[in-house]
Amino acid sequence: MKSSLGDWVLTKVGHWLTKNHAPRRAYLCDFDRIRYELRPGDVLLIEGRNRISHFIKKVTQSPWSHAALYIGRLYDIDDPELRKIIRQHFDGSSDSQLLIESMLGKGTIITALSHYRHDHIRICRPQGLSRRDAQLVIGYGITRLGGRYNVRHIVDLTRFLLPWGYFSRWHSILFDKNPSQAIYDICSSMIADAFHSVKFPILPIVKHDDENGIELVQKHPRLYTPSDFDYSPYFDIIKYPFFSLSEKAPYHHLPWKEGAMGIDDENDIFLHGDPDNPMLGTADAPPPRYSEINHKKLDEE
Repeated sequence: MKSSLGDWVLTKVGHWLTKNHAPRRAYLCDFDRIRYELRPGDVLLIEGRNRISHFIKKVTQSPWSHAALYIGRLYDIDDPELRKIIRQHFDGSSDSQLLIESMLGKGTIITALSHYRHDHIRICRPQGLSRRDAQLVIGYGITRLGGRYNVRHIVDLTRFLLPWGYFSRWHSILFDKNPSQAIYDICSSMIADAFHSVKFPILPIVKHDDENGIELVQKHPRLYTPSDFDYSPYFDIIKYPFFSLSEKAPYHHLPWKEGAMGIDDENDIFLHGDPDNPMLGTADAPPPRYSEINHKKLDEE
């Protein structure tokens, strides 16, 4: 009875924490270009839109609250046994682009890439990862499907990241080495485990040794956060903004709203001279444009 009541409470709390708000910053990326350019083995960072995401962003001081492993389409996976496992967890089209991710309230699951069409996302591409190792990374992730999400892990990781001294490790499961303990995942630790399985570095610890010179030590996978893939020097950060700047000085032709300034989203946009503008006030005027003041002089020179 206690267990069922506890599960019921956790389910209700999980639904409350994971209820998504309306998208705010999807305009920062071009989803169709990202969808076209993704490669199996890429890590996708997502700026989440729910309460748990907001909490993670506050603790990690990063906009990235979630990470997912891109595995491609069903036919991109070489091993037929792994394809069978995917079919047990995903009943959509074989042409769907798929992610493996660990989600609160759902565990480690398969999700269609299209689920994140309206989110702010970024590609982290492992530098020089061979196709063979990419398949091994994906295979490792597939073997974790069905695992439960580790809520306690999130709590202990938060304690570890905050400056609380000894209490950051007190009764923490982060460093528990009990082999009989069931495997529970969070998004970043599951992906870190997958890359560690092929000895691919994310944020390794560099150890200087007089006898062996420089040695690399893998960081404990339970200590990773989504932003670590963004910070890692071994992952290329690939952005596809909604407006491409591939031409010469194309930013001159972007659809700027003249005489306006914003704070964070479309609900916080003010015109110069607007009495409700908290930043500029009624007396402020738009700043002079250097190009307008000096254009003639520069042409003469």
